[in-house]
Amino acid sequence: MSSTSTVPTTARTLEIPGARLYYEVRGEGPLVALVGAPMDATSFAPLADLLAAEHTVLTTDPRGVKRSVLDDPEQESTPQLRADDLSLLLAHLNAGPATVLGSSGGAVTALALAEAYPELVRTVVAHEAPLIELLPDREQLHAQTEDIIATHLAGDVRGAWAKFLDQANIDMPEEMFETVFGGKREPQQAADEYFWFAHELRGTTHWRPDLAALRSSGVGIVVGIGEGSTDQICDRTSRALATALGIEPTIFPGDHLGFVEEADAFVVRLREVLGES
Repeated sequence: MSSTSTVPTTARTLEIPGARLYYEVRGEGPLVALVGAPMDATSFAPLADLLAAEHTVLTTDPRGVKRSVLDDPEQESTPQLRADDLSLLLAHLNAGPATVLGSSGGAVTALALAEAYPELVRTVVAHEAPLIELLPDREQLHAQTEDIIATHLAGDVRGAWAKFLDQANIDMPEEMFETVFGGKREPQQAADEYFWFAHELRGTTHWRPDLAALRSSGVGIVVGIGEGSTDQICDRTSRALATALGIEPTIFPGDHLGFVEEADAFVVRLREVLGES
């Protein structure tokens, strides 16, 4: 039983080459996978609980984060590797094809999954994927990302997060920033943050979708944007993806973390998008 869930939840670990993937399953019905990067299964628990009334819901810690342990903790986390991991989890559950909602780096994972394993996926809802490669100022943004990474690796955690939020164009009140990023880190939080900056951020933001492969995959693609994310970097990247695919973006409640902070409204919109309401 997951300590963060309000519905019966089964927590297990899947052994794969080079890693042990932690995952949770709750509910019954058509399979929905909720995917983050660097966000772990806990972040999706409120939304997963709501969806479990009519779905089998899969949540997981991405490789190298929290309970998904790598044999080599310094291995890079790329969208392709995370898609491979998710394909193994979906095949293990044998309940697909799945609807996959990915948010932030998890949306990049979900798109990589649709490219490489379209037979496992019915629909991808790519919520605020940071696809920097689709933007005209990508070289400048990649240079900023390298500076962000170097700042964190130099030991300036607060400074790295300040630069990260500035690049993302996310305005956080100073008091909230200090509460979230200014205090002492628990060992697991510090380890997860290190892995994100050192081994996950670069690969995620440098990934470029194969637009032809996505169009021909047979997978339904929904590009999601939070209504509160206007002019943020993931608003820009998501609109660029939608334009490249020739579809309209879909607006969801909340901002970049709407699926956490406004789960009740978010699930209503998600059901509408999936044709379930």
